[in-house]
Amino acid sequence: MINILNRNSCTAVVTAGMLLCGVANAQTIAIVGGKVYPVSDAPIENGTVLIRDGKIVSVGANVAVPSDAQRIDATGKWVTPGLINSSTQLGLVEIGQVQSTRDDAAKGKNNIAAAFTVWEGLNTQSVMIAPARRDGVTSVVVLPTGDQLVSGQAAILNLVDGMPSDMVLKTPIAMVAQIQNPQDAGTNARGELLMRLRELVDDTRAFMKNRAAYEKRGTRDYVASRLDLEAMIPVVEGRLPLLIQVDKATDIDAALRVAKEEGLKIMIGGGAEAWLVADKLAAANVPVLTGAMNNIPYSFTQLASAQENAGLLRKAGVRVIVIGNSGGGDEETFNVRNIKQEAGNAVAYGMTWNDALRAVTLTPAEVFGVSDRVGSLQPGRDANVVIWSGDPFEFSTVAEHVYVLGHEYTAPDRQQLLTEKYRRLPPEQGMPMKR
Repeated sequence: MINILNRNSCTAVVTAGMLLCGVANAQTIAIVGGKVYPVSDAPIENGTVLIRDGKIVSVGANVAVPSDAQRIDATGKWVTPGLINSSTQLGLVEIGQVQSTRDDAAKGKNNIAAAFTVWEGLNTQSVMIAPARRDGVTSVVVLPTGDQLVSGQAAILNLVDGMPSDMVLKTPIAMVAQIQNPQDAGTNARGELLMRLRELVDDTRAFMKNRAAYEKRGTRDYVASRLDLEAMIPVVEGRLPLLIQVDKATDIDAALRVAKEEGLKIMIGGGAEAWLVADKLAAANVPVLTGAMNNIPYSFTQLASAQENAGLLRKAGVRVIVIGNSGGGDEETFNVRNIKQEAGNAVAYGMTWNDALRAVTLTPAEVFGVSDRVGSLQPGRDANVVIWSGDPFEFSTVAEHVYVLGHEYTAPDRQQLLTEKYRRLPPEQGMPMKR
């Protein structure tokens, strides 16, 4: 027997006597007594976060709690905004080595896929979403992958149930490119790869000026297709940032030079050696998306990688966003939840705790243009709130309550269900015991 309850009251499935309740009532909720970290302001001891209809109404030490509010006692707990993982393929990749489960990369033309809108292939039923959310990740950036010169456009999502249109916070938030793998982008050398990027910018400007002639085949051939050229217009006009995946310090320096010459707004993704050019990045006000989990050079472009990277960049005044896949290759989507460990490692290697919290909450929200919705605990923001058992960057800490748009998600994910299943198996149905 299967019974589906009203989603506004509770999303539930009853099967074989088991009730899996995922979303609490949309109502007034008061989280009281915890140490509240708004991020946008100083921490509040014995604070209250008042939520109504999916939005934060009040945050403070002396907030009046309505009599009809559901009170959540957070005494001895830490209360923060939901975490943002800013570099994922969540909902786009199920099993990294199985191509049929991947919707994260486009073929494009001439190694340019600027028109690719990766979020339109989102699998909202992905079994990877629940574990990420259970560990306090309430928003993610989904990026196209591949080593093309331009791999496509990125989006930021809230991890709610529903369709892609229900999850999307903002699209596009960046155009993703790379200038560190010449051969993979169809060129033979770094200089040629930079030349191709400049050619794309020049062709986009020419296309903007000669659209009518282009439609009549009255222009020279361009390096990209019509749709890709149209998608590049906001980048060329400086309205949409170009997120350049690059690790080597000399390549980062080249990216800064091209951005200045062409008037582009850029970000650096990966940035394993970014600490070597921290002063230049700070002077150009270029954000860096990087991690702190390892210092293993996966390629010759990462020989100077350091776990102190994020801390050194922040000390130099660079806006840092801590991400979870700054190593070699695509990180599996089941590790999206590990962003809190990544931030904790950044603290261990020199970043301040407050900067680390900001780097996984408010800084990405500001950089991607959604700080009026997420990233902090302020009135009017989406009620993406996590109650932690302690310091969220400590390995033993757990997220005890996770709210996204004011809904608490409590349904067991696949990992929890499998753990419970095999924990309860009678001995004769379990693994044979060695004698």
